[in-house]
Amino acid sequence: MNHTLLKQCVAELIGTFALIFIGVGAINNNAGLLAIAFAHGLTIAVMVSATAGISGGHLNPAVTFGLLVGKQIEARKAVAYWVSQLLGAVIAGILLVNLLGSALHSGAEAVAGGTPDLNNTGPVKGIVIEAVLTFFLVFVVYGTAVDPRAAKMGGLAIGLTVTLDVLFGGPLTGAAMNPARTFGPAVASAHWNNHLVYWIGPLLGGALAGLVYGNFLIKQDK
Repeated sequence: MNHTLLKQCVAELIGTFALIFIGVGAINNNAGLLAIAFAHGLTIAVMVSATAGISGGHLNPAVTFGLLVGKQIEARKAVAYWVSQLLGAVIAGILLVNLLGSALHSGAEAVAGGTPDLNNTGPVKGIVIEAVLTFFLVFVVYGTAVDPRAAKMGGLAIGLTVTLDVLFGGPLTGAAMNPARTFGPAVASAHWNNHLVYWIGPLLGGALAGLVYGNFLIKQDK
């Protein structure tokens, strides 16, 4: 791994760590839906802004996959990003297990409660919801951070997209939109309920956004 890629991977690890650390923590604090949505959205907004100049601020395997499908990142770098994102998520999950224990609940139980899971919806519907929400997210990433014609808005628009997605999908699927958001806490707490939903849905949504924007909308008409 060259020095530049190493820096990029460290940035992806730190940014993804922050998302899981703050997201699970907000849920554990019994924050309401609006507060949870903004906890995730604001974390993404500031961390995407902080890491954009280093790694592009993906912080999400589904975003990286969408950019790979849209030919905006090479496969070798995408794999390195995936490893870094998942590692950052696992480190955050393990740290939270050791920080969130109380007299009523163990740290693992607290982290399991902050791991996205289905609520009054089945796996197929869950996959569709996660796919649609992730499509919105990756579409906005393309439209505000990748497309050279767009006014660069830092992480603000991306963070706001996460916020609005959580406001809709939080009560249904947890609105992960990000395999790392589920994987890290699941590893740390052994909470694997409906885990494949949070890989299949986000990766499908990210790939579709990559196909639509990365292979069609981003190309200028001749």
